Amino acid sequence: MALISSISGIRGTVGPGDENLNPKNFSNFVLAFGEFLKKKNKKKKIKVVIGRDSRISGEMFLSLAICNLNSIGIDVINFGMATTPSIEMGLIRDGADGGIIVSSSHNPENWNALKLLNSKGEFLDKKSGEEIMKIAKEGNFSFVDVNSLGVKIDDNSCLGYHVKEILKQKLVEKNAISKKNFKVVVDGINSVGSIAIPELLLSLGVKNIIVINQNADGIFNHDPEPVDKNLKQLSLAVKKVGADIGIAIDPDVDRLALVDENGCFFGEEYTLIAVSKYILENFNIFKNKYKKSVVSNLSSSFALKDLAKDYNAKCFYSSVGELNVVNKMKAVGAVCGGEGNGGIIYPPLHYGRDALIGVALFLTYLAKSNKKVSDIKKDLPGYFLLKSKITLEKGVDIEKKLELLEKKYKDCNINKIDGLKIIFNNKKSWAHLRKSNTEPIVRIYCEAPTEKEAKQLFLEISNNFKI
Repeated sequence: MALISSISGIRGTVGPGDENLNPKNFSNFVLAFGEFLKKKNKKKKIKVVIGRDSRISGEMFLSLAICNLNSIGIDVINFGMATTPSIEMGLIRDGADGGIIVSSSHNPENWNALKLLNSKGEFLDKKSGEEIMKIAKEGNFSFVDVNSLGVKIDDNSCLGYHVKEILKQKLVEKNAISKKNFKVVVDGINSVGSIAIPELLLSLGVKNIIVINQNADGIFNHDPEPVDKNLKQLSLAVKKVGADIGIAIDPDVDRLALVDENGCFFGEEYTLIAVSKYILENFNIFKNKYKKSVVSNLSSSFALKDLAKDYNAKCFYSSVGELNVVNKMKAVGAVCGGEGNGGIIYPPLHYGRDALIGVALFLTYLAKSNKKVSDIKKDLPGYFLLKSKITLEKGVDIEKKLELLEKKYKDCNINKIDGLKIIFNNKKSWAHLRKSNTEPIVRIYCEAPTEKEAKQLFLEISNNFKI
């Protein structure tokens, strides 16, 4: 597998050689990030927070990162095994200059990655990322003498702080949740979520909690991406114990997916939509601090747009990627946003995808609505979103094919800010195509009012890439 270096960090499969992620190339990127922070801040001491998910290689890479930062005089607060949003929250609390998350999100257990945060607990912008990549390539690092080495401070309090801040949110109502006596099944996917989600649930007054894939040993019991095909075990468990809801997260707990009381997949797209509905219904509590608007990326469902219209709210779309969504949310003052992969961003808490606040908001909505999870889904705008990719045959000119597609559908609404998005004239169906920068593939997302229509649309679009 080719090592992928980008403005957001470095990731790849763990192994020997420059084509894999190993201590050499990992350390080089950590040192570059440290030098970037020293140059940017120009002060005597720099402070960085760091944490990881449960991956087998996580402790090795976390230790390497700490040692490398200490070697250039940077102090490190070590959160150990922690969720991505908890690390972001801890960074904000501690006033750190930057942060490192050792996690490859939803990728399999043989992957790992280095994700970098700025002083706001948010992912780096393009300019900063490019500067770090340049420093890493040059390899000129300012190691310090023994009396100037940075120090390591171990701190396991960031999850507790995160949960405490969630409980302070006006739209999170512990009493309402507690009174319902929900029975909840959690798929911890053998990572930090198996610790974090139960702790949150207990703090919300949920006492009947069943956790599957509970051992946080990084040996994932199934493909860790929280999508329908990977959650059969959770669905069966929900039905077996008669639970009210099933909760699934990815290994670093920034994505949330749900299973209803019948064991049916709620849909990762609909996590954001359901939570947005609850927020918009209670928009008056924000007292003009935010605008009545929501944001998602171009590959997310039109259901959010329809929902916004129902509440006289505005819906905006950004390029794919958390940073792009966050920037758009700030620009329009949105009260909530996220991505269709189950990532919820709730500005009153922080600007980052956060499965924990998603759980708290959804359970409050569920409790106050006096409905079942399946009933909440029925009340939301209905669409079917097909997410797939095609491997291109040798000799296919991707750019040329995209140009031909644009001409073919020139009478439709065309958006090119991130790949090619075609919104068809019925205004209910669309296709979004994004080429990979590392593989000969094109990712294709097709949405329509029904599954049959979405599959037909995908076939129509994908046929254009044949030689």
